[in-house]
Amino acid sequence: MIHRSVSEWAYLPIEPAAAGAFTRAHADRLIAVARSTSLGGTDGTGVLTDHHGRLRAQQVVGVIAAEGCTLEILPKIEGLGSGEDEASRTRIRQRLVHMLAVAHDLDLAVGDSTPLGTQRDTLLEVLIGVFCSKLTDVLRHGMPRSYVHHEDELPALRGRLDVQRQFTSLAASPQRLACRFEEFSSDIVLNQAMKAAVARLAQISQSPTNQRRLRELAHVYADVASVPAKALRWDAIVLDRTNHRWRAMRDLAKLLLAGDFQTTSQGSSLGFSLLFAMNDLFEAFVAKTLAKALRGTDLHVVAQDRRLYCLTEPDGARRFQVRPDIVVRRGAETVMIIDTKWKRISAKIDDPKQGVSQADVYQMMAYGRLYSCPNLMLLYPYHAGIAEPGETGRYCIMGCDDQLITATLDVAGRDIEARLAAICSIDLEQRSLEY
Repeated sequence: MIHRSVSEWAYLPIEPAAAGAFTRAHADRLIAVARSTSLGGTDGTGVLTDHHGRLRAQQVVGVIAAEGCTLEILPKIEGLGSGEDEASRTRIRQRLVHMLAVAHDLDLAVGDSTPLGTQRDTLLEVLIGVFCSKLTDVLRHGMPRSYVHHEDELPALRGRLDVQRQFTSLAASPQRLACRFEEFSSDIVLNQAMKAAVARLAQISQSPTNQRRLRELAHVYADVASVPAKALRWDAIVLDRTNHRWRAMRDLAKLLLAGDFQTTSQGSSLGFSLLFAMNDLFEAFVAKTLAKALRGTDLHVVAQDRRLYCLTEPDGARRFQVRPDIVVRRGAETVMIIDTKWKRISAKIDDPKQGVSQADVYQMMAYGRLYSCPNLMLLYPYHAGIAEPGETGRYCIMGCDDQLITATLDVAGRDIEARLAAICSIDLEQRSLEY
């Protein structure tokens, strides 16, 4: 198995055929898998572009694999290294897992027994390792069970008799009784989801340690029915005070089984992908982090607000719905609108426009008018070309009192909640005293 790691927007050389080389055949298989993903588009160029002698990663991170090869795409995060050595890749994986945990509301806190991202593993193997560790820990408290309704034809009465079925379909077989009963069983949807995740991960993991742990977990779930991942009834999983500790496992299993994780066939080869668009991940990470920072205040965050439209027709029909990334409200009042952009902004001294696109400015102006909000912000990730994280520019919008702020957030830094609140000019300490 050939393993390669590359940063977003970086190139992966295609090598001449030799032992351990990443060849043209490997590249073609990866591109074929990329075409089958929701992020790849019809030709796969949303994930990888083919430049003959090399592939170029796009603004999508995660793992994509095909027969004989695995490619890990990592984000560029300032302050964690270039991603060209194992030490920096480990740091980037740790931060990426943290961002995924925040964005998807996953409790990925692990103990000392799980060295998150410290081994030479891809992001996928790291997540599989976390899944195995947390599932093993929660199973120590026992496998969840519940009463399951059954309808069966038995030689002796169990539970209640289904009179209608007894005297219709079983009228000619009086030796069989149509029974309705409930059984306290472990064969419930939650356990079926765990078994499906264990089985799927066992098919794709290349780590001997993960494979061993998955085999042990498969033995634990031997008496639970095997349900295909697409047939799982996630809505039927009920979490209450008796099984609340399983919430993290449910969410992590769902992430690993659904969304952008797919299995596809390309001729005789198999491929899969676990991919995340960095624009979407950064947006969700900022929204969840800011929402957490504002707890205990009179402000709240709405992500992907879809209430308003740009135009209405004479008959009242609405057209061109707007969808700002983050809306900060106090009651019904909109106090700030934030759009996140996972790209590098320029220093103002180098470029008065800071590389901000004209379309983004027009979009923010429209948000200000539609939401009657004077405080607008474009938020970017911090990089070393900027003097320091925080506000980088403040502009007055012609013809009104609205202002547009450009700012950067240090994704690799500490105290991100407080830093983000400071960027948004929110005094958390003051508000915590007031409310």
